[in-house]
Amino acid sequence: MKRREFLSLVGGAAAGAVSGPLAVRAQQTDYPARTVRIVIGFGAGGGTDTVARIVAQKLTDALGGTFLIENKPGGGGRLAPDTVAKSTPDGYTLLGAAAGAMTIGTAIWPNIPYDVFKDFAPISMMADYPMLVLVNKDHPAKTVAELVAWLKANPDKANYPTPSPVFTLPIEHFKIKTGAPATAISYRSSNESITSLLGGQTSFGFVETPAAMPQVTQGNLRALAVTVTSRIPELANVPTLAEAGVQDVIATTWFALLAPAGTPAPIVRRLEAAARQIGASDDYKAKLKSLSGTPVGSSAEELTAQMKAEVQRWSSVVKTANIKFE
Repeated sequence: MKRREFLSLVGGAAAGAVSGPLAVRAQQTDYPARTVRIVIGFGAGGGTDTVARIVAQKLTDALGGTFLIENKPGGGGRLAPDTVAKSTPDGYTLLGAAAGAMTIGTAIWPNIPYDVFKDFAPISMMADYPMLVLVNKDHPAKTVAELVAWLKANPDKANYPTPSPVFTLPIEHFKIKTGAPATAISYRSSNESITSLLGGQTSFGFVETPAAMPQVTQGNLRALAVTVTSRIPELANVPTLAEAGVQDVIATTWFALLAPAGTPAPIVRRLEAAARQIGASDDYKAKLKSLSGTPVGSSAEELTAQMKAEVQRWSSVVKTANIKFE
């Protein structure tokens, strides 16, 4: 055998021997080497989708490769996390998570098809944002008290849109506190909820600020209250629900990144470091401020702690209010 042929064979054998842990480490070093999907449980145009696309672009800028949003609505937001939980844990399928299908879902659904603490590797909480109590600009109600009176006087027309329990639960709590009737109408995204309010198919709604603010600032929808404990600077004249006479009804939602359980720790840490850097950047802060959202960029441990606290809080609300969900 000629020397060149011998060296070629040896080289080929050595290359083929780079497998197992060494090959995995090499792949992690190159991450991301191909397109990364961030799966979200809602249709395009909603608040989660809006924030997710900002985060995806920022991750693309920070890590290279391509991060793309995959909209997978269904099951009140449960289809997306169920899909991600069952996907290959290689870092190329991530979950763009919202509270409804995660912490609230855990509190209200007895047969949720995934365990939010066992089936996922937390990466980072990226943003949180309040909701607005909204009516169409032509609705007669100018205040929350007037809305409650209208709902009681028009029970056959009293309804609200909801794409997930993160909206249903606080509105049902609102109904208990005020005695107002209203029927839930399911939609696939907050964008569809907005469309239903604009078209008069629903009479009022709680919608998160990233989806709601454009229509409010354009004057197409009227904000009667914000669902947090203090007013937001962008709508300084809009009272909180407590100021409007409805105590203890607090509603916020958030956007977080998680990976399937078993995703290699170096990849999770690389994503977490990028997420924290993004959360602290001036450009990201400015983009979130324009949506009346709060930039976060937490650690994985902080995300886990928040999720555990929320499951406990919402479980208590559901039990105390005796709210039933299918």
